[in-house]
Amino acid sequence: MRTPVKVAIVAAVVALAVAGAGLWWFFRDDAPPPVALDTAVESVTTTETTAAEPTGIEGTWTVDRDSGEFDFETATGTFAGFRIQEELASIGSATAVGRTGDVTGSITILGTTVTDATFEVDLRTITTNDSRRNDRVQQALETGQFPTATFALTAPIELGERAGDGEPVTVTAAGDLTLHGVTNAVELAIEAQLVGGTVVVVGSTVITFADYAVEPPSAPIVLSVEDHGILELQLLLTRSAG
Repeated sequence: MRTPVKVAIVAAVVALAVAGAGLWWFFRDDAPPPVALDTAVESVTTTETTAAEPTGIEGTWTVDRDSGEFDFETATGTFAGFRIQEELASIGSATAVGRTGDVTGSITILGTTVTDATFEVDLRTITTNDSRRNDRVQQALETGQFPTATFALTAPIELGERAGDGEPVTVTAAGDLTLHGVTNAVELAIEAQLVGGTVVVVGSTVITFADYAVEPPSAPIVLSVEDHGILELQLLLTRSAG
C-alpha cells in the first residue's frame, strides 16, 4: 500500500475517533438523578425556611419558588419535569431530562387530611440536560398553543397523625392531569415531610405520550424514544398567611 493511501486511511480513522469522542461528550448520559425525599429534605435543612420548629400541618400551603436553587446540578428548589429513555446512534441508551422551576399552586390540609391541591407548570420554560433538545421539546408539547400543564386533586389524602411531627409519609395522590390540552386521571406516588416551616414534597408518575396526543421529540442522532416517560416533581411549600 502506498504511503499517501496509508496516511489517508490513518487520518480517516483518527477523524472518526475524534467525531465519536465528540458525540459521546455531547450526548453522554449525564442526566440528574430522579427526585428523592432524602435529597430534597437535606437541601432544605440548610435554608432559612426551616428555622421554625414544626407547628402542625393544618392550613393552606403555597408553593415556594424563592427558596433553594433550580438547575440540573443542585435542584434544591421547586421544580417539575420529565424523564425519557432514548437510544442514540453510536452512543447507546441515555436519559433525556427536562425541568422548570416555574411551578405555582397550593394544598389545603384539614386536620391531617389534604382536601384540596392544585398546581400549574409553565411548560414554555422547560430546559433539558442538553440544550439541543430544548426546541424539540417545545415543538412536541406545542407550548405556543398549550403553554401550561395542571394537576388538580380529585380525592382526599390522609397523611396520618405523625405527619405534623415531621415524620415522612408515603401516599398516593389521585387527580386530573391536563397536558397538551388533554385531561386524564392519574395517580402520583408522593413522599412528603414537614421540615421546620416547609412541607417538602416529591412525586412521580408514568405517563404515556399517546394519551395526551404528544409525539415524542426526535432528532437525527436519536434512533428511538420510549412511548412513555416519567413525570416528576419536587415542591417546597410554606404556610400561607391568614
